[in-house]
Amino acid sequence: MLSLSFPHLPTDRIARKRWGLSWRSAGRPDAPPIVCSGRLNNAMRLTALDEVAERIKLKKNQGVAEARAIYPLLDVIEEDLAADRRLLEGIADWCDRYTPLVAFDGKDGLFLDITGCAHLFGGERAMLKDILSRLFHMGFDVRGAISSSPGLSWAVSRFGDGGVIETDQMEHVLAPLPVAALRLEEGTVEALKKLGLKYIVDLLSAPRAPLARRFGAQLLLRLDQALGVEEEPVSPRRPVASLSAERRLIEPIGTEEDILAVTGQIAQSLKASLEARGAGGRVFELVLFRVDGRVFRIPVGASQPLRDPKHIASLFSERLQAIHDDLDAGYGFEILRLNVLRHDPFNATQGDFEGGRQKETSLAAFIDKIAARLGADCLQRFQLRESHVPERAAIAIPAMEGVQARRKAEDGNPFPSRSERPLRLFARPEQVEALLAEVPDGPPQIFRWRRMQHRVARSEGPERLAMEWWIDGADAEARDYFRIEDDAGHRFWIYREGFYGHELPPRWFMHGLFA
Repeated sequence: MLSLSFPHLPTDRIARKRWGLSWRSAGRPDAPPIVCSGRLNNAMRLTALDEVAERIKLKKNQGVAEARAIYPLLDVIEEDLAADRRLLEGIADWCDRYTPLVAFDGKDGLFLDITGCAHLFGGERAMLKDILSRLFHMGFDVRGAISSSPGLSWAVSRFGDGGVIETDQMEHVLAPLPVAALRLEEGTVEALKKLGLKYIVDLLSAPRAPLARRFGAQLLLRLDQALGVEEEPVSPRRPVASLSAERRLIEPIGTEEDILAVTGQIAQSLKASLEARGAGGRVFELVLFRVDGRVFRIPVGASQPLRDPKHIASLFSERLQAIHDDLDAGYGFEILRLNVLRHDPFNATQGDFEGGRQKETSLAAFIDKIAARLGADCLQRFQLRESHVPERAAIAIPAMEGVQARRKAEDGNPFPSRSERPLRLFARPEQVEALLAEVPDGPPQIFRWRRMQHRVARSEGPERLAMEWWIDGADAEARDYFRIEDDAGHRFWIYREGFYGHELPPRWFMHGLFA
């Protein structure tokens, strides 16, 4: 587990914006110390400091007025937590080039699970050196440590000298660190210091039972996690792709033609893995790593499982055309990665003599092309649900999901269609004023809807639907639906809620339109 800490992340963000990304390697300009301030306990206090501010003995949580009295030329900038978070997310995206398992560690750190990845970069030490060197030249003050325990990596990256800690040296490296390196609450750290337990070596030599009674089980848990005795889960910030392949390029590329050509090559390398699983990809993601560290993620979906590299590349071609203005190649992309985020079983069935399979494939290709360019929700279809209440009987789903759903329904027993239902249902039924209605169970003869009066020429009904008591409650009124046509030829679907002769008069609602 690799832990990265950025002790000056907020001020590094400001320095990068003022002096460029390579300000650390070029040397810091002769400028006043930079600090960030925020409101804490109804007072403006320092929330972040750069190295120069730390050298003149300023401290976090110190009052801004006191800090200005110590150094009048202090450059105080209001904190921006959202910008700091976006910057940390950008660094996490950049770290994906080393491992897909990247997790956030508070406001100024990252965890990288590099299990099985280090040998691709020449080993753990070479990998750590490469990460720290690259981030330094990108303008960040960063410390890193690698060990088999997330807790120990965290402690050494913040309170130690960093580096790679072997398993047999874990206790030896952890012992001289302060107790704050165990990620304990501030109150617990202060209580331990008052008892003379200032360093972790003091805890290692102390009896465990009194420590647990005095400070609770959390203290011993953190100690065991740092020593690797207890497992500590780390949740990646992004779901892990089921399949992934990438190309690291000698020369960066930036044109759309080159990107699609490399994407087709990567898709070809994934085909064998998909065939071995008997699956095809449904959701793909193309990750483009730009030379300066920015990362672009381009997802596309398919209505049916895909293996064909040309088809996969064509989906990204449509997507790149749609986001052409938002894809800034800059100095070019040095790494391209293709992820299969979702895959389904691939059924290689032969088409019939009438070309039914070909028609279905053509429809799926059309849906994929439109969805890749305009988004997955641009085409929708209705899917029936197990409910007799009209507004719950069907839901709109993306058309690419509907192709698979339809195929499954055809293989089994599809829901029966209801031709007497209107194609257009209102999301919320609109109230209708019935001026003249047949009592007790007849349709309205004249009604007013949307300030227009309609005279009924023909009607059919009623169709009584009881509400679902487990959802609407036992007191929900039944509905009597009518299909009616006015003297102008307009056809409506209205219903009466309640009955004549009861304490409360019934109400009429417009629920849909036939034509």
